[in-house]
Amino acid sequence: MSRKWTVEEMEKRVARFKKLTPHPTTFLDQAFPENERDVFNIIGRGVSEEKDASAEITDVDGFNVQMSRCKPGKGNALHSHTTIETFMPFNGTWAIHWGDEGENRLVLEQFDLVSVPPGVMRCFRNIGKEEAYLFTILGGTDPGRVTWSPELFRKAKARGWDLDAEGNLVVNGKTFRV
Repeated sequence: MSRKWTVEEMEKRVARFKKLTPHPTTFLDQAFPENERDVFNIIGRGVSEEKDASAEITDVDGFNVQMSRCKPGKGNALHSHTTIETFMPFNGTWAIHWGDEGENRLVLEQFDLVSVPPGVMRCFRNIGKEEAYLFTILGGTDPGRVTWSPELFRKAKARGWDLDAEGNLVVNGKTFRV
C-alpha cells in the first residue's frame, strides 16, 4: 500500500504560478543586456549562480525545474552542463542554438520540446514578438554548475562580474545574494 499524503503535505510540493518569485540576476551572462531574463527556480535551485537562490519546491530527487521569462530578442549565453537539459516553450517562439560557437539552430514553438545532451554548448533566445516563458528541466538531483565560454568570462570580468571559487556570482567584488 502506498504512503498516505495529506493535503497540507502535498501543498508543500506545489508551485503556484501566480506566486512564483523571479530571480532577475542569477547567472554570469546577465552582465549583458541581451541576456536579461527572469529565472524562476521551481524544483530545486538548478544551476543557479546566485549564492542564496531559493526554490518553490526544495525536495529534489532526480531533476531540477526552472523557467525563464524573456522579452523579445533576449535569452542566455552559450554554456554547457554535465547533465541533460530540456527546453519547452510555454508560449512564443524560441531559437535553441548549440555547438562551440552556437553555429547550429532549431526553432521551438509552444509545447515543442528538445533534450540537449550533457557537455554540449547551448543557449536560447526569444525570437518572438512578445514576452515569453521557456520551461527547463535539468537532469540530476545535483545538476552541477554552468560551464561558460572563455570569451563570456573575459567580457564579464571587464564589467566587474565574476564567479567565486564555489561558483557563486560576484558583482563588483560582492557575492550576489537575493
